[in-house]
Amino acid sequence: MNPEFSRRERLDTIGERGRTVTIAADADERAAVARRFGLVSIARLEATLAVRREAGSVFAQGQVSGDVVQACSVTGEPLPVTIDEPVSLRFVEEFETEADEIELSEDVLDTMLIEGGAIDLGEAAAETLALALDPFPRGPNAADVLAAAGVVAEEDFQPANAFAGLKAKMAGK
Repeated sequence: MNPEFSRRERLDTIGERGRTVTIAADADERAAVARRFGLVSIARLEATLAVRREAGSVFAQGQVSGDVVQACSVTGEPLPVTIDEPVSLRFVEEFETEADEIELSEDVLDTMLIEGGAIDLGEAAAETLALALDPFPRGPNAADVLAAAGVVAEEDFQPANAFAGLKAKMAGK
């Protein structure tokens, strides 16, 4: 796969002391990432990451930020969204698969693969941006459109009670 926003950092340029890398997607890259994730547009996608090597892995920590326009999942209206997401990543040569199921604690870092002797910070930033977005965004007119279509709001939903009729009959004996 050739990511639309690729910023590869070779392993031989990353030391144990680490360094800070700042990246930004250009207009063509932003348009391609927007298409990939089904967004209306991306006006800005950038990241500042501290990268360092440790015990056979590469760690990247920092911030991914961007200005995105999503479509409302109900009306299709454009919804501007600003992302400022902290990120902590671990890059490894291969994924460890010791068990069928793995319990993850809150302090476990997202893990990505090292490919071709490099890590791709651009792809990491694009994926972080996509994961930070609401998968079903709703604009200010969404509730009215849903109500007009007969969709009941979750807070107004009253589940059917199989015993409601029985209660009434017992009260009227």
